Amino acid sequence: MSPRITLLIAWGLLGGATVTGCTGGPAAPHHAASHHAATHHVASGPTLPPPKPVTRADARQCPNTVPSRVGPPGVSPSQFFGWGSDYGNGKLWVGGLGPHGVLVAPRSMLGPGGSISWKFGWWRKTPGYITITGHRLDAPAPPVRSQLANGVDSGYGNIGFQASGVVFPTEGCWQVTGKTAHTALTFVTFVVKRAHRAVLSGNG
Repeated sequence: MSPRITLLIAWGLLGGATVTGCTGGPAAPHHAASHHAATHHVASGPTLPPPKPVTRADARQCPNTVPSRVGPPGVSPSQFFGWGSDYGNGKLWVGGLGPHGVLVAPRSMLGPGGSISWKFGWWRKTPGYITITGHRLDAPAPPVRSQLANGVDSGYGNIGFQASGVVFPTEGCWQVTGKTAHTALTFVTFVVKRAHRAVLSGNG
């Protein structure tokens, strides 16, 4: 199977739902589903107990990173997936954080064992390919898994836009770090399934 067809399949699985709360519009089509994705798996740790349902207190105590609504300077919504719901440090930006830094996942983004997939766009002002790590802050859980389009065969250069997918093994409060050779950016987000979003409004 060719690298291009492999990506179309892998990226299509993540692209079935639009990021909630992104006000800048969808990414340009060639960014969404046209390049080879390299999947990076993090080794599993010891067996953990089943996760407990998230609660209103969990949501209140999570120090969510609040996104901006303006995007990186000089970058248009058509260039950067997640523009208008992004966070950055002047060298690296991540887009697709959702309103108030909360990710509310529809059924189409749920995976085996209750995992949740989400698409994030990245914008790099300095050269370097993204690597992603992440862990849950409010309870034991396996680390995040990332799907990244890297290298010359991906269609993305080593500066500007880069697409990614992140798989959160459970709901809860998560800290995620994107890193290049020259900079790193960390954000915190509360991840909840749409079926459980009442915990955000005080009804759960």
